[in-house]
Amino acid sequence: MCSPRDSGLSMAAVRMMTRSRSWGPGAAPRRGGEEAAPLQRREAAAGKKNPSLAKRQRKTQKLKVAYEAPGHEKGESHKALEALGWEPQDWRQQLENIRTMRSGKDAPVDWLGVEHCHDPSAPPKSKVKYIKQTSAILQQRYGGDIPASVAELVALPGVGPKMAHLAMAVAWGTVSGIAVDTHVHRIANRLRWTRTTTTSPEKTRAALEEWLPRELWGEINGLLVGFGQQTCLPVRPRCGACLNRSLCPAAQSP
Repeated sequence: MCSPRDSGLSMAAVRMMTRSRSWGPGAAPRRGGEEAAPLQRREAAAGKKNPSLAKRQRKTQKLKVAYEAPGHEKGESHKALEALGWEPQDWRQQLENIRTMRSGKDAPVDWLGVEHCHDPSAPPKSKVKYIKQTSAILQQRYGGDIPASVAELVALPGVGPKMAHLAMAVAWGTVSGIAVDTHVHRIANRLRWTRTTTTSPEKTRAALEEWLPRELWGEINGLLVGFGQQTCLPVRPRCGACLNRSLCPAAQSP
């Protein structure tokens, strides 16, 4: 016969064996005798108890890559990446030829400046009026200096985006954008440096800034303006004297 004490020990042993079977091999009881449930089992149970959590998990699985096409069509994402790297054909050789033609630095843009505005023999121009108005504003508001932002510069009388970007580069040493005037606008379209034909200098500026390396932004205006004054004229361009005559789409067209 077992004593009551021995019987109590036997029952405790049976309970311990039963718990060890339910925990499985290598499992150990938690504090307070709570069973240790696997992490995946707890997450599955949480998903069943909280439908919104499971819904969020399903949505997370549907996230798309930035360049992935909405319809998952084969090759669409690759085409999108190619479009970002568009550049005109032969533009590097065309640019080098323009640098060669402009090496003399003898175009009007290279020597003609605002110092000639006082010339009494020159015809009256609106630019002289704007310069006087702007000079007064700069003296009153900026202590004789000029603003250091494109937004403030274009707010001055007669100052457009082209002059604002030039002023930022010359006065503050900051390349804020490509300065595009009628010469740059015309030549960029003739050379097909814009993906589609542009209808204004501002649209040309945006099109050029999409692909032209930033380190060239400050150089392009002076190069193309002088080139447009001497060779690539608005009317009757001198294509015969141009080094790009075999590379220029406009020179090849009838």
